[in-house]
Amino acid sequence: MEKSNLQPKDLEERDSTSVNSSKETNKKSRKKSNKNRVTKLRAKFLDAYHGHPLKDMKLVAITGTAGKVEVAHFVHEILRAAGQPVAIMASESNIKVATLHKFLSKAWKAGANYVVVTAPAEALESDVFYGLPVHVAAITNYMDASISEVPAEEYVEAGATLFNMEPDYVILNRDDKHYPELQSFAGQKGTLTYGRDRFSNIQIENSTLYKKGVEAELAIGTTRFTVASFLTGEPIVSYMAAATAIADALHVTPEKIAEGIANYTKN
Repeated sequence: MEKSNLQPKDLEERDSTSVNSSKETNKKSRKKSNKNRVTKLRAKFLDAYHGHPLKDMKLVAITGTAGKVEVAHFVHEILRAAGQPVAIMASESNIKVATLHKFLSKAWKAGANYVVVTAPAEALESDVFYGLPVHVAAITNYMDASISEVPAEEYVEAGATLFNMEPDYVILNRDDKHYPELQSFAGQKGTLTYGRDRFSNIQIENSTLYKKGVEAELAIGTTRFTVASFLTGEPIVSYMAAATAIADALHVTPEKIAEGIANYTKN
């Protein structure tokens, strides 16, 4: 048996470093827990202060490392095409609890039936959406940490936070490599998947990329129809399918889905 070159002093230093690291981790954990507790109290207060606006509206929350803004706008235009009063708050940036509740209040006063909101991982992890009834919880896709500021693992955890809020409907990307980690989540009323995978509820059967847009043939069961957008790039095909899955959960017809998707153009 080889004799270790470590001296008692080396072992003491290692033990000390391990203890300090553990203390630092526990300190950060307590700090985060305290911060989340404050956020939950504020969320509960603000919801009551504004009169519980979601009692008369349905919340569509969309998360993911990429595409949530595009999907949110597609859904917004689809609902408008279907004649539904709808409000949208879509951004890749984090949102604060006061900002979210102020938006919900304004949408309620404006007579919206639906509110479409992007849900960044940071907001979900800090309980910004605490206590809100979620009608549809959807996820777009994940990208590598080198591209996104938030590691994919944290988005998996954040997505789980959203799906654990017991939404009526859950929308999952069956093509995403993290699908096996999320497939256990289910909506109270239903779960829909989308993608090129043949077992997807909303299946991408074919797609064509153009210089000034994209086109895709989608299938919902035996119903097949075409959607097209002036946005460019392969990811848009997946985003159109995600928006279609959300719209299907909201009982919007394929005709209005196609119309709404075509209506969205970036300014």
